[in-house]
Parts: sequence; C-alpha cells; structure tokens
Amino acid sequence: MTWTPSSSMCCASATAVVTTWWATSVELSRREGRVGTPERPLSDLGLVSFRSYWTRVLLDALRNVKGDISIKEISDATMIRGQDIVDTLQSLGLIKYWKGTHLIHADPKVVQEHWVRYSSQRITEVDPSCLHWQPLPTAVRKRPG
Repeated sequence: MTWTPSSSMCCASATAVVTTWWATSVELSRREGRVGTPERPLSDLGLVSFRSYWTRVLLDALRNVKGDISIKEISDATMIRGQDIVDTLQSLGLIKYWKGTHLIHADPKVVQEHWVRYSSQRITEVDPSCLHWQPLPTAVRKRPG
C-alpha cells in the first residue's frame, strides 16, 4: 500500500488520513510479521504527519516501560521501523548515541512532559477483528536448473 498526502490537502485532514492509513498498515504488518514504513522519500507534510503519529505511539509505549528497552523491542511492539524510531526519539531528546550505538534515554519525567503535550492527539485504532485479510503464504521458488 503506497500513499503520500498531497500538499494541497488540509493539514488536519491529511493527518487524519495518515493515521487511519498507518493504523491499518501496522495491523497488516503485524499479521505479516514484518515491520513497516512509509514509502520514501516523504513529502514535508508526510514527514510531519508520520512523525506526529510515531511520536504519539512511541511515547505511549515508553510510558509503560519499566527499566531498559531496546529499539528492536520497541519496533517489535509498535511495528515501526528502527530508523524511524531513532529519528523520532532524537527529535524528542530521548535517545543518545554512545560508543557506536543508540541508547534510549527515556527519563520517565521527560517522557511524561512530552506525553502531556502529545496525549491529546487522536490516534486512529483499527479493530483487528474487523480486518479480513491474511498474508499470502510465501513459497521458496527454486530456480530452474
């Protein structure tokens, strides 16, 4: 599924469409067992819309974390691509780069401060029981020899 909001769309309606599209995409990714990401390059409006969605979802995830969590663990839980997580958390000051690796530095007080700012954003949720789709089974094809 490929979609990028046009610059002529109202920002609020574009964000609503993106959150609905992304919530559906996340559920499809869960069923496939694959982390998803929007098609690149993103338009400026697309980046703002997706970053807003990712911020809300990641803050919600980090609010419920006790102790350390890896980018991979957050990615598996949210179905957001690792680099999108890193970029979003960098924009919030919640990640550090130390000795060649990214470390999540999510002080609960700072996460809560961000949460207060972003928690009013409405996030569209998809009811998985209403989504009637299953990934196609993939078979390994052998090349004719």
